[in-house]
Amino acid sequence: MTKQDFIIREINAKDNEQMAIVIREVLIEMGAPKVGTAYEDSATDKMFENFIKPTSFYYVIEHQNKVVGGAGIARLDNFDSKTCELQKMYFLPITRGKGLGSELINICLERAKKIGYTHCYLETMPYMNAAKALYNKNGFINLDKPIGNTGHYSCNVWMLKKL
Repeated sequence: MTKQDFIIREINAKDNEQMAIVIREVLIEMGAPKVGTAYEDSATDKMFENFIKPTSFYYVIEHQNKVVGGAGIARLDNFDSKTCELQKMYFLPITRGKGLGSELINICLERAKKIGYTHCYLETMPYMNAAKALYNKNGFINLDKPIGNTGHYSCNVWMLKKL
């Protein structure tokens, strides 16, 4: 199976249920707490509705008509309005190691720049080593403390990239 077997496209309302399953399955797989993470976010069940704003968007990765991953951009709450946040980037094992993570990050950051964002922030967990390596490879640098207010107090790795 290669990268060409996957489709990256904008989320549709019909993708909500599948994307929520992806997010929760990955969090369980990684041993993440259910509290203070996307697991308990009400937004996780309404991804399409939460990302249809002029300042946000969300892409899913599809394989054989099934959603197997995704990532999006939204304005970072309670911070400089030119800073966005890379949100809810989760991939099922079938998608990993194929370059799809970098491709999706690049698609998101290019579109974020077009919207007018100058920086992109993200949060993750310390034991998500593959994710941290992917973010570093794509130019994100570690911060000493969080910025904005994501509400994800269990995510204690904070990163930023200048767009």
